[in-house]
Amino acid sequence: MQTAFNLTMETTTCDLSRTGLHADDLKRSFLDNLFYVLGKFPAIATQNDYYQALAYTVRDRLLQRWINTAATYTAQGSRTVAYLSAEFLMGPHLGNNLINLGIYDVAKQAMTELGLDFETLLEQEEEPGLGNGGLGRLAACYLDSLATLEIPTLGYGIRYEFGIFAQDIKDGWQVELTDKWLRAGNPWEIPRPEWAVAVKIGGHTERYQDRAGNYRVRWIPYQVLKGMPYDTPILGYHSNTANTLRLWTAQAPESFDFDAFNSGDYLGAVHEKVFSENISKILYPNDDASQGKLLRLTQQIFFVACSLQDMIRILNRQGIPVEKFHEKFAVQLNDTHPSISVAELMRLLIDDHDMPWDRAWDITQKTLAYTNHTLMPEALERWPVDLFAQILPRHLEIIYEINLRFLDEVRIRFPDDDARLSRMSLIDETGDRYVRMAHLACVGSHAINGVAALHTELLKKDVLRDFFELYPEKFSNKTNGVTPRRFMVLSNQPLAKFISEKIGDGWVLNLDKLKQLEANIEDPEFRQQWHRIKQERKQELAVYIQNQYGLTVDPTSLFDIQAKRIHEYKRQHLNALHIVTLYNRIKANPDIEITPRTFLVWWQSSARVLHGQAHHQTDQLHRGYRQPRSRRAGALKSFVLKELQREICPTGVSRSGFVRANLYRRQGSFGDRQHEICPQWCVDDWHPRWSQCGNSRRGGARKLLLIWSDSGRSL
Repeated sequence: MQTAFNLTMETTTCDLSRTGLHADDLKRSFLDNLFYVLGKFPAIATQNDYYQALAYTVRDRLLQRWINTAATYTAQGSRTVAYLSAEFLMGPHLGNNLINLGIYDVAKQAMTELGLDFETLLEQEEEPGLGNGGLGRLAACYLDSLATLEIPTLGYGIRYEFGIFAQDIKDGWQVELTDKWLRAGNPWEIPRPEWAVAVKIGGHTERYQDRAGNYRVRWIPYQVLKGMPYDTPILGYHSNTANTLRLWTAQAPESFDFDAFNSGDYLGAVHEKVFSENISKILYPNDDASQGKLLRLTQQIFFVACSLQDMIRILNRQGIPVEKFHEKFAVQLNDTHPSISVAELMRLLIDDHDMPWDRAWDITQKTLAYTNHTLMPEALERWPVDLFAQILPRHLEIIYEINLRFLDEVRIRFPDDDARLSRMSLIDETGDRYVRMAHLACVGSHAINGVAALHTELLKKDVLRDFFELYPEKFSNKTNGVTPRRFMVLSNQPLAKFISEKIGDGWVLNLDKLKQLEANIEDPEFRQQWHRIKQERKQELAVYIQNQYGLTVDPTSLFDIQAKRIHEYKRQHLNALHIVTLYNRIKANPDIEITPRTFLVWWQSSARVLHGQAHHQTDQLHRGYRQPRSRRAGALKSFVLKELQREICPTGVSRSGFVRANLYRRQGSFGDRQHEICPQWCVDDWHPRWSQCGNSRRGGARKLLLIWSDSGRSL
């Protein structure tokens, strides 16, 4: 008689060959994955095959924790954070997961015993092309921290087939290449085709009465997309909790038209497939043209609609009524990109679940919270009403109704103030009519935050002042930060181990504990060891530069580093002007006393920004000084050993500037515009001041080395 399996168990246990954390367990699992998953044996395996086998080996260890976490959340009906973001700048997974599992050194030992170079395997991993800059890195840091804090979380976004672009330098100029980060597959993700959902686009609406005589609206779409999720486990640091990053890819409901093909229309047979897949094809398509704007707005409604429907699926699966949506999910909108969630959630509750307006609005406001990232007008998204009506006719009707009720509320609070009504309206009617997405997010959320104290205060006083005066209780500050696991424990292990020897490893979970290092600042031995670790890392970078570029770098020179996406308003060209100025000083006076300095610059910009600035600056400032393209290793190696950090931006507009401004002010070393910092505690690597830092050497910097290369997207 066959024995039935017990399918009601809440957690899963596996044998050690799949989950063991010793070197022998890892080696056995590695060889199994190489053979059974990749179908390779050592004689024909490539370095990428070995990386993939190691990645699957680590993923096996994640899956046990991931499934058990999901089972626990389901059994407990845990309230869940749903983090909606157009970007997730995750960085490579392998090294970070090894650190979080606590088996980095064990994995290195296992690979070495198998005759493989561990660092080479780490370098095989493609950078996930899911983010662009600070917005996406903040989202990644939140996912890491939420898992570490064991807070139930789902990250929702788009599974972009191609990242924003890869960069090369040819003849001194940036060349933009396709970022094919998925070309060799992604061992960390698991497809979930059974959870695919439908997303409506375009068309028109119809009014009708239901059987009870109630007024209803039916949306008749022009097109229906299918969104399919891919899940990636996000493990907490030294924790058994693994949360989920769920990314949506766009597909056509029917990918092949047999009638068109049989009639000879071969392109038409796959038209729907091509059109649909374009939605998740690339991160941030250029939106200068109307087609680009249409695609950007379609991307936003696509991942928002998929995510909210997925949350309703979870409610149904757990037997929770939709009326308790806000009790199950706390939805965080990361900037204005997902702000269409306000209208989409209302549409789902009213149209699909027959809920009265007031009840649906109460649930929507209690569910959503909004993070503002910038005061720049171009970042406070707004969409032409005509374009909005073309793509989202039902949502526009809902926004009009929200606006009507909202402006009545404003009139009651501020009577006879037509100027305020005009400023706060969800529809900008000062010229061409636009939907103001930041206003929609403010009205439809119960909480609004900036990403640093200065930023939040400026929101209250300036760009969102009217909303603060109406809803002061909604505003709070949430200063963003860094993930010490990636930026220190992974990227500068010698320094991380040295710190732990001095103060214990509690600082990895609580950076405030780094203040305990202050007791050692005047200890000559401590300073000598710190400086030795720093110099060893600088020497490693010098060797890397020699191997990659054929250039000799003095590791005793001052490393002056700037890693930035180029934006018009951030004034990065001031750094180039500074370099030219120093060069001219040396040319004019070869005997000048100047600190030897090596400039390392990771810059990346869209072509339109470069071309736009070229009208105002000399061409030479936009050309690369070195042609070879760097790998992320060079960027990551350099970030952790900088001695001088450069932040150039107008105070009050850049989110990264806000964070650094607050940190520098607290340290008493903040400058409004261009500043060079050798603080007592450096933000990125907590580098204590030592006497050698400011030494000047006569005539030592007659050459200035600037490496122009790929952006440091592996932050």
